Amino acid sequence: MLERRIDARRERERRAAGRQTAERRIADRREQGLLIASEAFTHQGLIPIEYTCDAKDISPPLHWSGFPQGTKSLALIVEDPDAPDPAAPKRVWVHWVLYNIPPSVGGLPRGVRALPMGAKEGLNDWGRTGYGGPCPPIGRHRYFHKLYALSEALPDLGKPTKAQLESAMRGKILARAELIGLYQRLPQV
Repeated sequence: MLERRIDARRERERRAAGRQTAERRIADRREQGLLIASEAFTHQGLIPIEYTCDAKDISPPLHWSGFPQGTKSLALIVEDPDAPDPAAPKRVWVHWVLYNIPPSVGGLPRGVRALPMGAKEGLNDWGRTGYGGPCPPIGRHRYFHKLYALSEALPDLGKPTKAQLESAMRGKILARAELIGLYQRLPQV
Protein backbone atom coordinates (compact mmCIF):
# COMPACT_ATOMS: atom_id res chain seq x y z
CA MET A 1 0.00 0.00 0.00
CA LEU A 2 2.75 2.46 0.97
CA GLU A 3 4.72 1.59 -2.18
CA ARG A 4 1.67 2.39 -4.33
CA ARG A 5 1.26 5.73 -2.58
CA ILE A 6 4.94 6.56 -3.10
CA ASP A 7 4.73 5.51 -6.80
CA ALA A 8 1.59 7.62 -7.27
CA ARG A 9 3.27 10.58 -5.60
CA ARG A 10 6.36 10.22 -7.80
CA GLU A 11 4.15 10.25 -10.89
CA ARG A 12 2.32 13.38 -9.68
CA GLU A 13 5.68 15.04 -8.98
CA ARG A 14 6.96 14.18 -12.47
CA ARG A 15 3.85 15.73 -14.02
CA ALA A 16 4.11 18.77 -11.71
CA ALA A 17 7.70 19.33 -12.83
CA GLY A 18 6.37 20.04 -16.31
CA ARG A 19 7.67 19.03 -19.66
CA GLN A 20 10.04 21.90 -20.26
CA THR A 21 13.69 21.45 -19.45
CA ALA A 22 15.47 23.94 -17.23
CA GLU A 23 17.41 25.18 -20.25
CA ARG A 24 14.18 25.98 -22.12
CA ARG A 25 12.73 27.84 -19.13
CA ILE A 26 15.97 29.81 -18.89
CA ALA A 27 15.84 30.66 -22.60
CA ASP A 28 12.19 31.75 -22.30
CA ARG A 29 12.95 34.07 -19.40
CA ARG A 30 16.48 35.25 -20.31
CA GLU A 31 15.40 38.86 -20.53
CA GLN A 32 14.68 38.81 -16.79
CA GLY A 33 18.39 38.81 -15.90
CA LEU A 34 19.85 36.36 -13.39
CA LEU A 35 17.83 33.14 -13.29
CA ILE A 36 18.07 29.85 -11.41
CA ALA A 37 16.04 26.81 -12.51
CA SER A 38 15.90 23.04 -12.20
CA GLU A 39 14.65 20.32 -14.51
CA ALA A 40 13.55 18.40 -11.41
CA PHE A 41 10.85 20.89 -10.38
CA THR A 42 9.33 24.18 -11.50
CA HIS A 43 9.26 27.43 -9.55
CA GLN A 44 6.63 26.94 -6.82
CA GLY A 45 6.38 23.26 -7.85
CA LEU A 46 6.78 20.09 -5.82
CA ILE A 47 10.31 18.87 -5.13
CA PRO A 48 10.53 15.18 -6.10
CA ILE A 49 10.97 12.79 -3.18
CA GLU A 50 14.44 11.60 -4.31
CA TYR A 51 15.88 15.01 -3.28
CA THR A 52 14.54 14.67 0.28
CA CYS A 53 15.27 12.80 3.50
CA ASP A 54 12.47 10.39 2.57
CA ALA A 55 14.56 8.90 -0.25
CA LYS A 56 18.10 9.48 -1.62
CA ASP A 57 18.56 12.96 -0.09
CA ILE A 58 20.66 14.12 -3.03
CA SER A 59 20.88 17.64 -4.39
CA PRO A 60 18.63 18.51 -7.33
CA PRO A 61 20.14 19.60 -10.63
CA LEU A 62 20.35 23.40 -10.79
CA HIS A 63 21.07 25.63 -13.78
CA TRP A 64 21.60 29.36 -13.98
CA SER A 65 22.21 32.13 -16.48
CA GLY A 66 21.87 35.87 -17.03
CA PHE A 67 24.78 37.12 -14.93
CA PRO A 68 25.23 40.86 -14.84
CA GLN A 69 28.43 42.31 -16.27
CA GLY A 70 31.22 42.21 -13.70
CA THR A 71 30.13 38.93 -12.03
CA LYS A 72 33.25 37.31 -10.56
CA SER A 73 31.67 34.57 -8.40
CA LEU A 74 28.35 33.06 -7.34
CA ALA A 75 26.92 32.01 -4.01
CA LEU A 76 24.01 29.66 -3.33
CA ILE A 77 21.95 29.37 -0.16
CA VAL A 78 19.12 26.86 0.19
CA GLU A 79 16.79 27.46 3.13
CA ASP A 80 13.38 26.68 4.59
CA PRO A 81 11.68 29.70 6.21
CA ASP A 82 8.77 27.56 7.45
CA ALA A 83 10.54 25.58 10.20
CA PRO A 84 9.34 23.82 12.14
CA ASP A 85 5.65 24.36 11.25
CA PRO A 86 4.45 26.52 8.33
CA ALA A 87 1.41 27.52 10.41
CA ALA A 88 3.72 28.94 13.10
CA PRO A 89 7.29 29.29 11.74
CA LYS A 90 9.94 29.91 14.37
CA ARG A 91 13.15 29.93 12.36
CA VAL A 92 14.78 29.60 8.96
CA TRP A 93 16.44 26.19 8.51
CA VAL A 94 19.54 26.26 6.27
CA HIS A 95 19.98 23.27 3.94
CA TRP A 96 23.01 24.23 1.85
CA VAL A 97 25.64 26.99 1.74
CA LEU A 98 27.99 27.37 -1.25
CA TYR A 99 30.21 30.26 -2.31
CA ASN A 100 32.94 31.15 -4.82
CA ILE A 101 31.18 29.17 -7.53
CA PRO A 102 32.82 30.24 -10.80
CA PRO A 103 30.38 32.05 -13.13
CA SER A 104 31.71 29.91 -15.99
CA VAL A 105 29.87 26.96 -14.40
CA GLY A 106 26.31 26.84 -15.75
CA GLY A 107 24.93 24.92 -12.79
CA LEU A 108 25.32 21.89 -10.58
CA PRO A 109 24.39 18.33 -11.60
CA ARG A 110 21.94 16.09 -9.77
CA GLY A 111 23.56 14.63 -6.65
CA VAL A 112 26.70 16.75 -7.03
CA ARG A 113 29.68 15.20 -5.23
CA ALA A 114 32.63 17.23 -6.48
CA LEU A 115 32.17 20.98 -6.48
CA PRO A 116 33.52 23.12 -9.32
CA MET A 117 37.14 24.19 -8.87
CA GLY A 118 37.35 27.09 -6.43
CA ALA A 119 33.85 26.60 -4.97
CA LYS A 120 33.60 26.27 -1.20
CA GLU A 121 30.93 24.99 1.20
CA GLY A 122 29.63 26.43 4.42
CA LEU A 123 27.76 24.79 7.26
CA ASN A 124 24.09 23.92 7.06
CA ASP A 125 21.87 23.76 10.15
CA TRP A 126 22.76 20.12 10.71
CA GLY A 127 26.24 21.46 11.51
CA ARG A 128 27.86 19.88 8.46
CA THR A 129 28.83 20.86 4.93
CA GLY A 130 26.94 19.59 1.93
CA TYR A 131 23.33 19.37 0.88
CA GLY A 132 20.65 18.33 3.33
CA GLY A 133 17.33 17.78 1.62
CA PRO A 134 13.83 18.74 2.71
CA CYS A 135 12.67 16.86 5.81
CA PRO A 136 9.78 18.88 7.23
CA PRO A 137 8.36 17.60 10.53
CA ILE A 138 4.86 18.88 9.70
CA GLY A 139 3.03 20.52 6.82
CA ARG A 140 4.07 21.74 3.39
CA HIS A 141 7.29 23.77 3.48
CA ARG A 142 8.86 26.17 0.97
CA TYR A 143 12.52 25.69 0.02
CA PHE A 144 14.23 28.80 -1.34
CA HIS A 145 17.23 28.22 -3.62
CA LYS A 146 18.86 31.68 -3.60
CA LEU A 147 21.57 32.44 -6.13
CA TYR A 148 23.75 35.55 -5.78
CA ALA A 149 25.99 37.08 -8.46
CA LEU A 150 28.94 38.75 -6.72
CA SER A 151 31.33 41.46 -7.88
CA GLU A 152 34.31 39.55 -6.49
CA ALA A 153 35.40 36.16 -5.27
CA LEU A 154 35.25 35.99 -1.49
CA PRO A 155 38.26 35.18 0.67
CA ASP A 156 38.42 31.69 2.16
CA LEU A 157 35.85 31.89 4.94
CA GLY A 158 36.51 28.37 6.19
CA LYS A 159 33.11 26.75 6.69
CA PRO A 160 30.87 29.77 7.18
CA THR A 161 27.31 29.72 8.42
CA LYS A 162 24.65 31.40 6.29
CA ALA A 163 24.91 34.54 8.46
CA GLN A 164 28.70 34.67 8.04
CA LEU A 165 28.41 34.25 4.26
CA GLU A 166 25.72 36.94 4.04
CA SER A 167 27.96 39.28 6.02
CA ALA A 168 30.90 38.59 3.69
CA MET A 169 28.68 39.21 0.62
CA ARG A 170 27.41 42.58 1.87
CA GLY A 171 28.16 45.30 -0.68
CA LYS A 172 29.24 42.77 -3.32
CA ILE A 173 25.85 41.51 -4.58
CA LEU A 174 25.20 42.47 -8.21
CA ALA A 175 22.03 40.39 -8.66
CA ARG A 176 19.93 37.76 -6.92
CA ALA A 177 17.57 35.07 -8.21
CA GLU A 178 15.52 32.44 -6.45
CA LEU A 179 13.81 29.18 -7.18
CA ILE A 180 11.21 28.01 -4.69
CA GLY A 181 10.28 24.35 -4.35
CA LEU A 182 7.62 22.82 -2.10
CA TYR A 183 7.66 19.60 -0.12
CA GLN A 184 5.39 17.82 2.34
CA ARG A 185 6.16 14.40 3.74
CA LEU A 186 3.80 11.48 3.25
CA PRO A 187 1.97 10.45 6.41
CA GLN A 188 3.77 7.59 8.17
CA VAL A 189 1.70 4.40 8.36
